[in-house]
Amino acid sequence: MSRFLFVVPPLVGHTVPTVAVGQELSDRGHQVAWAGHAEAVGPLLPPGAKLIPVDAKLGDQTLAQVQQRWQGLRRLEAFRFLWRDFLIPLATSMVPGVAAAVDQFRPDVLVVDQQALAGALVARQRGLTWATSASTSSELTDQFATMPALGAWVHQLQADFQRGFGVSNPVDLRFSDHLVLVFSTEALVGPLGDFPGHYAFVGPSIGTRTGAPTFPQDWLDPDRQHALISLGTVNTEAGARFFAAAAEAVAPLAHRLQAILVAPPDLIGPVPGHVLVRDFVPLLDLLPCLDALVCHAGHNMVCEALAHSVPLIVAPIRDQQPVVAGQVVDAGAGIRVHFGRVGATELRHAITTVLDDPSYRTAARRVQTSFAAAGGAPTAADHLEKLT
Repeated sequence: MSRFLFVVPPLVGHTVPTVAVGQELSDRGHQVAWAGHAEAVGPLLPPGAKLIPVDAKLGDQTLAQVQQRWQGLRRLEAFRFLWRDFLIPLATSMVPGVAAAVDQFRPDVLVVDQQALAGALVARQRGLTWATSASTSSELTDQFATMPALGAWVHQLQADFQRGFGVSNPVDLRFSDHLVLVFSTEALVGPLGDFPGHYAFVGPSIGTRTGAPTFPQDWLDPDRQHALISLGTVNTEAGARFFAAAAEAVAPLAHRLQAILVAPPDLIGPVPGHVLVRDFVPLLDLLPCLDALVCHAGHNMVCEALAHSVPLIVAPIRDQQPVVAGQVVDAGAGIRVHFGRVGATELRHAITTVLDDPSYRTAARRVQTSFAAAGGAPTAADHLEKLT
């Protein structure tokens, strides 16, 4: 049997896809461990999972402080902040811990998230076999086609980071030469003809969630449709205006719809009886009950919804989200609205359109079928086993 070490950043959406893959490998008799920030990564892992703590420092700021600054940024400014103030400082701080984790666990294969650059650096320094965990398909697109200077800037940041650790031949650490696991499919990403053969499109890796909150299932009325509105784990505080518009949008729909807003109740204020506000919800448990999902186009949430054939209204905020939102629209599985400008009337129209036009559900089912055929975590584990 072999040893697999997952290297992940302190981000929920980038850690969660590795959990089901790691569990699959463990069930096959392999030894599996994670290297990452204990407070952020530990609660996401299943009971008994091996976590090797790695410092994830961001200068003199905490992760929460950096995320708070990040929430106020949009578009190009947010992208530059992500790389300059988060990914590169995070990678620099993680290198010693990842190297120590490699020495301690002695993996046969490293599985490195695209935003955990330290893992790729250490793998290349040690001559280890490593695979990329592409937890969002946006990195696979030509996002710099209209801004080549921005692409050059990202490559320069990576090169400077590598040279700081004595690497004389820098490469793009986001993509392994051995294996790139992409947790999506052609039905969502688009045609795959331009990708190298070692890119494996395995579909989303969806496992169970540890510590899932409870939900009052008896609140759900079987005679009405159901929509859930969420901005994910990072963007909630930045969404006060959007949540207010959403609450107003669904207010007149009590005769046909129940809506669940995933946000702090004090951010929303009073709501009518057909609207339920919860800090957290067990999303995977609720998806089979939903007729529509309104979200920020985070890759995990989009894929989880489509894996249950739930159509979407997407309101991307920053980073990879506009790319993923574009994929949803191009697949015919949802409608895109402007996060910063959408009003209650427009949002209500988008929700009712997705609910009433069966083409969106049909398109979501096409993506669902492609996901099921791709295989998810078991197929990812098959590819990883071939590296040993």
